[in-house]
Amino acid sequence: HQIHPPTTARTSNSPPVAWTVAAYEGTVRTILSAYKERGRTALADPLGAALARALQAALRARTAAWDRRPVGRSPPRQDVLVVRVPSAPGAVRRRGHDPMRAAMEVAVRLLRADGAVVVGADALRQRRQVADQAGLTARERAANLAHALEVDPRTHIAGRQAVLVDDVITTGASLTEATRALRAAGAEVVAAATIAATPLRKPH
Repeated sequence: HQIHPPTTARTSNSPPVAWTVAAYEGTVRTILSAYKERGRTALADPLGAALARALQAALRARTAAWDRRPVGRSPPRQDVLVVRVPSAPGAVRRRGHDPMRAAMEVAVRLLRADGAVVVGADALRQRRQVADQAGLTARERAANLAHALEVDPRTHIAGRQAVLVDDVITTGASLTEATRALRAAGAEVVAAATIAATPLRKPH
């Protein structure tokens, strides 16, 4: 499904359209919770495969968008960076693993085996502490995450194309902040992909 950001207003900091494969409810919610919070690390393989499906759709959309650009523009670099929204360091320590890093690695490996020219990149990091997002309204989530991320200076992303990945899209606040940070460092964020989306977001 194609999932639109929570607002129809498009600004320089609006996230790109995100693609997802499942609704965040029922079995999907239980599986993601077991993976993230109960140490079921073997679930990285099926969840990474699901993320790869969303990434494939995002990359197809990126190619279609490029084909619509004016004639005479130079083609982009072939490789596309796949950049995950980082988990809080405290959450990673508490869980004993980094769920999205592992799922992203599986997804990138599957896409590369299928011929896609993509590279996983740990380009983003938290620059300040943020509160737990659970229970926050859309406005509170946006305020909580505002300017919370930055690009690792060791990562060279200026002029590169990037696709953002995350586990679940709820209000779009995480993708919005990640998009801002990447664009501030000179990257072009062309699409986003998630494993699931909350039911309040309407697929088109």
